Amino acid sequence: MTTDTMRTPLTLRFLNAMPRTGWIAMAVFAAITLVIMPALHLFVSPDSALHVSGYVITLGGKILCYAIVAVAMDLIWGYAGILSLGHGLFFALGGYAFGMYLMRQIGRDGSYQSDLPDFMVFLDWKELPWYWAGSDSFVFSLLLVLALPAVVAYVFGYFAFRSRIKGVYFSIITQALTFAAMLLFFRNETGFGGNNGFTDFKRILGYDITSPEMRATLFALSALVLMFTLLLGRYLTTSKYGRVLAAIRDAESRVMFIGYNPLHYKLFIWVLSAVLCGIAGALYVPQVGIINPGEMSPANSIELAIWVAVGGRGTLIGPVIGAGLVNLFKSVFTVAFPEYWLFFLGALFVGVTLWLPEGVVGLWKRIRNRGAA
Repeated sequence: MTTDTMRTPLTLRFLNAMPRTGWIAMAVFAAITLVIMPALHLFVSPDSALHVSGYVITLGGKILCYAIVAVAMDLIWGYAGILSLGHGLFFALGGYAFGMYLMRQIGRDGSYQSDLPDFMVFLDWKELPWYWAGSDSFVFSLLLVLALPAVVAYVFGYFAFRSRIKGVYFSIITQALTFAAMLLFFRNETGFGGNNGFTDFKRILGYDITSPEMRATLFALSALVLMFTLLLGRYLTTSKYGRVLAAIRDAESRVMFIGYNPLHYKLFIWVLSAVLCGIAGALYVPQVGIINPGEMSPANSIELAIWVAVGGRGTLIGPVIGAGLVNLFKSVFTVAFPEYWLFFLGALFVGVTLWLPEGVVGLWKRIRNRGAA
């Protein structure tokens, strides 16, 4: 057997990991998010009906970041059976890691004309804490975005999975971890801005963060990361690793009986999911313009699980649809009926649990199968 013949199955497996309709949908999505919407935002006059406003670009970028987190959540919940109620922590850690860089770029353009971030001057700090070292470097900040969620997830996941904690107990512990981190970041003495967090960003790599070009760039980067996440997820879940992961989800004891160690499989997907959330958080912060401990609230992590449930867990594309639908509804409800949003969200979750256990994607499949029959 030649070397080329040995390599062919790997290439074909990657190409066949997604059906033809999936590749077509990906191409259409890429054309819309990478070409059409940025072009309509940058090159079409604001007076034109075809112009895409900065608000739409920012809202779309925010939802794309949420979709990345939803897919990351689906990888551990839908395919590994691990329900985390603390993934908001990893999202916020990535946001804070990049937010530190953004705060250092303000420099003497801030309110207090100091090289220190404004909140440190307000609190009468004289110098940067040691853990802010290197935060003025863009490359170092990107490495921190990847490393910080990965280290926290690895340490927590190793001890939790080695102790064979799972089910509702694991969910409660992750929620407790997130709540503890939120309380820590709320304290002013930790050096992360207290309950106000980071805000009033000015530049990225010397470019104005509020310029139309930068908004379009961040929007396109969010779309690219989402497409990469979907392709990576599809490849993993259709590989041998994905089949073992699904077996661990369905019958972990039998998998151990035939010689597999679930620890390594679960730990890898757990850490990968956390890193993807951190990247999403880093893209989210410059587009929204703020990061504070509220992003770590347990309610946010529960809402994340609702996105996956609404779209359809174990489908990859379902969480993207769920994140988009729920957040579009949220944008409408919080403007028209802000006091009723939580009631609507709770009713939505109950309704999906009772009548749409497979989510929107499962409903579409049932309708399509009936039509075919």
